[in-house]
This record gives sequence, C-alpha cells and structure tokens, in this order.
Amino acid sequence: MIEYPVPLSGARAPTLMWAAEHEVEPAVLDQLRNIAALPWVHGVRVMPDVHLGKGATVGSVIAMRQAVSPAAVGVDIGCGMEGVKTSLRAEDLPADLGGIRASIERAVPVGFRAHEEAVDPARLGLDTSEWKDLWKRYGELHAGVSSLEGKAGKQLGTLGGGNHFIEVCLDEDDSVWIMLHSGSRHIGKQLAEQHIAEARELPHNRDLPDRDLAVFVADTPQMTAYRHDLFWAQEYARVNRRIMLALTTRALRGCFADREVDFHEPISCHHNYVAEETIDGQPMLVTRKGAIRAGKGDMGLIPGSMGTGSYVVRGLGSTESFQSAAHGAGRRMSRNRAKKTFDSQDLLRQTSGVECRKDDGVLDEIPGAYKDIDSVVEAQAGLVEVVAKLRQVVCVKG
Repeated sequence: MIEYPVPLSGARAPTLMWAAEHEVEPAVLDQLRNIAALPWVHGVRVMPDVHLGKGATVGSVIAMRQAVSPAAVGVDIGCGMEGVKTSLRAEDLPADLGGIRASIERAVPVGFRAHEEAVDPARLGLDTSEWKDLWKRYGELHAGVSSLEGKAGKQLGTLGGGNHFIEVCLDEDDSVWIMLHSGSRHIGKQLAEQHIAEARELPHNRDLPDRDLAVFVADTPQMTAYRHDLFWAQEYARVNRRIMLALTTRALRGCFADREVDFHEPISCHHNYVAEETIDGQPMLVTRKGAIRAGKGDMGLIPGSMGTGSYVVRGLGSTESFQSAAHGAGRRMSRNRAKKTFDSQDLLRQTSGVECRKDDGVLDEIPGAYKDIDSVVEAQAGLVEVVAKLRQVVCVKG
C-alpha cells in the first residue's frame, strides 16, 4: 500500500502527490512539471482527483511568490460547493421523487437559462449587503465585460451546465441533505478569458514551457487589475450559490407544506480560487484549482459523480498539503471519450435509484467517466476526516 504523499519525479519546485505516478496520465504529469518549473512557484501539491486541465492541472494547489497565473484558477472563478442538512428524513420523502426534482428545476434555472428578472435576495430573507456591494463595484471591472451587467444580474441564483448540479441526498443516518455545485457563470468566464489573454502577451511570459501558464507579477497594473476582478468574481460565485441554496430550500419546503422543514448551518467552500496565505513562514498567493481548503476544523464537501455518493469532511490542517484536499471524484476520461464509451443504457444502469436526467445530453457526466470517490477520499485520510457520507436520491443538471 502506498503511503502518501509521494514526490513527483523531475519536478523543479517541490511537488507532493496524493496519487501514484503510474496511476496518472503522462500528459498530466508533464503539465504538473511545467507548473513546477515556473520561477515564481514555491511548491505544488497534487490531489488524488487530479486530471488534465487547460494550462494548470485540475486537482492542483500552487503556492507562488509575488505572482499568480490566471489559468491556475481556471475560467470558472470561485466555483465551489454549498450544502446543508435538513430536518427531513428518508421516510418523509415520497416514493416518486419526480415532483421534488421538478420543483427545484422550476425554482433554479439550469443550463444556459437565467432568471427573467434579477433575484432580490431580500425576498429570500438573505443579507443584501454583499449583493449590493457587488453591483456597486461592477463598473470597476475589466472594460471587456461592461455590457454584461444585466446578464450577470439575471444569472445570480442559476446553476449552469456541465458538472454543476443540485442534489437531494441521504446520509448514513437517513437525514436529508441539499448539496449544490456551481460558480461564477458567464461573467466569471469572461473576466478570466480577458485576463488570460492579456497575461499571454506580457514580455516575461514569452519563454514559458506553456503559454497558458502565463502569470501576472506583483506591483504591476495588470496584477492589480486581475486581483480586483478575481476577488469580485469569487464573491459573485459565493453569492450565486447562496441565492441558489435559498431558492432550493424554499422549493423543498413547498413540497412539504404540511410540516415545518428546518435547515442547519450551511457548509460553503470554493474549489477554484486564490487566497493570500502563509506557506512555510512566507506570504504566498495560493491557487487551488479543483481543491478545497482543509485547514484544521474547516468544513468541506467532496462530491462524487451523479449516483455514486459524496462526502462531508472536516480539515485536519495538514501543512504538507498546504492545508488542502480534493474537490471531488475527478474525471478519469474526457467528455468526448465518455460519449464514445458509454450509451444511454449505461447511464440508466449507473444512475439506478436516482431521480435525474437519463438522456444523452448528460452522457458525459455518467459515473463511469469519473474516478472512484471512495478511493479519492481514502487517499487523503491524513488531510480530512469524514463527517458524513451522502448518497444522492435526486440530481438536477443542466
């Protein structure tokens, strides 16, 4: 049995992995070595859900001195999880869960859809101060997104597509949970692409092994502008999930009009983001792309694919991992390969017992396209402790 972490061979900056090299695609290992070769990188940490990404690897944690790479965050800035335990129990759920799924889908636009009018958080009983602050600062964002303010407003409280989801789950004690996964929607993508394009043109990035790893360096106008927009988009993503969770809990309450439904304190965590942290006694910009913060006591959510289960975890504060842990199961095959490998009958079998879409439109999200979530969590036993294991009974996707 392998003892983690293991060092990545041939890496210039210290790179520790919670995965065995022989289990990781060669292209992924090369991508990690390219990251570790950047002169600003202090160290890289690699999570067990690691897989190929654009520029930077998904499942990587990068500590940089006086620099940051926009591609190491990705285009879905602030993407992350929100989860809450409810007072409902398995026996309270109806035999046919289609009504609950339909109620959630009516409340939260999915795919490319948006709200007809921007949601007022006050109507959901939410604190509006952060929401108001977002719009007060919108005019300070990159000029390339100036025309998107109306769209950004209507997309707050929406799910999107791809691997984003809203789920109703049961824990091992049969308590009902709500869990959702989404990010900064179109506005985050546009901000990221604007800044990535600008970083690629800077002189200090011309000789990089991969131009997609272009960085901004400290004390430059470009770094200042990117950090401003980055932190705005991370806050947008958090507010988006908060509104979405409020809409989902209201929809669930509507399905149980004959009883009171209570909700515990929500768990919220980014897994595509940048934070200012102290690493090995030095101030660093830490980028987590497909990784959550797992400082001592930090609560986190590590989802599996639709129908395979998910985990609620508590961080153990490992300094070896830069206080980080995996963000999910991680893909084991690309979307295109998944569509060629599986068919709708495979999807039906692999999502048996889950109320969800079972059509070709979500075939690339089939459980078989992802790594085994139990093995991913087991590999990081020194990084997090398991608080609860969840199994999906309803899964909403765009």
